[in-house]
Amino acid sequence: MTQKDAKRDTSLLHHVERSGFMRISNIKIYEDITEEELLKRVCKKNKINQAEISSWKIFKKSIDARDKKDVHYNYTIDIFKVGEAIPEEDLLTVENPRLLSKRPVVIGAGPAGLFAAYTLALNGAKPILLEQGKCVEDRQKDVENFMNQGVLIPNSNVQFGEGGAGTFSDGKLTTGVNNPLNRTVLQTFVKFGAPEQIMYLNKPHIGTDHLIHVVKNMREEIKCLGGTALFETKVVGIELMDALKENTMEKKIASVILENGQKIETEMVILAIGHSARDTFEELYAKGIKFEPKPFSVGVRIEHKQEMINKSQYGTDTKLNLPPAEYKLVYHAEDGRTCYTFCMCPGGTVMASSSEEGTIVTNGMSKFARDGENANSAVLVNVTPEDCVGDTPLKGIYFQKKLEEEAFRLAGSNYYAPIQRVEDFIHNRKSEKIGEIKPSYRPGVSFTNLNDIFPEFVSRTMKEGILYFDKKLKGFANPDAIMTGVETRSSSPVRIPRDENLEANVKGIYPCGEGAGYAGGIMTAAMDGIKVAKKILEM
Repeated sequence: MTQKDAKRDTSLLHHVERSGFMRISNIKIYEDITEEELLKRVCKKNKINQAEISSWKIFKKSIDARDKKDVHYNYTIDIFKVGEAIPEEDLLTVENPRLLSKRPVVIGAGPAGLFAAYTLALNGAKPILLEQGKCVEDRQKDVENFMNQGVLIPNSNVQFGEGGAGTFSDGKLTTGVNNPLNRTVLQTFVKFGAPEQIMYLNKPHIGTDHLIHVVKNMREEIKCLGGTALFETKVVGIELMDALKENTMEKKIASVILENGQKIETEMVILAIGHSARDTFEELYAKGIKFEPKPFSVGVRIEHKQEMINKSQYGTDTKLNLPPAEYKLVYHAEDGRTCYTFCMCPGGTVMASSSEEGTIVTNGMSKFARDGENANSAVLVNVTPEDCVGDTPLKGIYFQKKLEEEAFRLAGSNYYAPIQRVEDFIHNRKSEKIGEIKPSYRPGVSFTNLNDIFPEFVSRTMKEGILYFDKKLKGFANPDAIMTGVETRSSSPVRIPRDENLEANVKGIYPCGEGAGYAGGIMTAAMDGIKVAKKILEM
């Protein structure tokens, strides 16, 4: 390290200290070093005696690449003196949880359902977890078979099955929500096998390869705590009963009806059904559960060379061995529309994510190493309920499905995805060739004009957005960048309203997670699952 680098490395070091604990922040590192060397440097510059340290840990680690001539890591570390430690707060255990007369039922084994069931199980409630898809081990085989053979299994795919849609994604654990449960969720993931570094990275991710094992371990713990997990068990209906409350009659849950005709009597149902359980939405709506339409987004997956993204984000001067670069971009059109990137997957692949026959849906996925040749991200445009035809609150679902069916038809009705080069999309012409960027989608792709799928306002806003993004990230509008359609499942187009007790308009039904309109990713879904479970236990 040069004398200049050494000066930069220490000039902004500062720390806070209290009774045996010290948090030192703003530690700038300009070269690849071991954790032991990091501690040694911090102690030397802050005149700390290492012999007095009982333990230490990295609290936060981020990359500062705002100045391409000054790219560096920024660390915050916690140091504990001998005999001192700060225990992590337990936010999952409820003091004196209520005794439930019947076992609670959790429908859906995505992040919301898993964390709800885990919280209930930890507090002795012995939940019954129902999932229409397969366990994550068998689901993984079905997903791979779909990508290789184009054989879709409607209840076992990227959308349905244990772990939810996020299992076959990048496993992103970022959220803009400032909630103490955020750290609790990360701790739980680490407990069940996630890498320790998710606790301190500024933009943590697990990766599909790790997430599969974490989900399995979590399920087994729920079972060890007295819970039950039933897979390939689809809920096809609910039974309600009348109950007297303050001299008025109200509806309350009596049982859930399974596809095999079995009924499970219960007084508590957590609806963690995910954003793709369309037939379940329709059944619940027919039973009188109140729904509201909400805004959502549609668009495509765009692929670039990861090497180009790295150079654009990091420059070429740094000697650090940095992880594959990410980006997050947004464009606000003059007409009020918004185009933005979502769920960016460094070194990833575009996934075949259909869950209904005769449809094409895409998503992005990365393994933990993020070592693929391409980067991909959703490029989405907001859709309002007013853009959708009909009077039903489920009209956004039908808007999504129409695009998915058109993408299927346009690409050849064989689960190949429609693709187009960026240059051709902007000039409204069908692509005829692939350039330097090769599409990663399997089982295959077909040249199309994606403008023929989307409403005019979506295509127009995407074109404006892509050209604007190129000003922020040089190379984004590369003529050969590949656009793969369609991405329609970034969020739920409906919300199931809930009251101060987190119940729907039917007593004992608790809408939860992304499908119910209360989350937007793994972290917020998991936190909502904990929140709902604790509300049940504390009431």
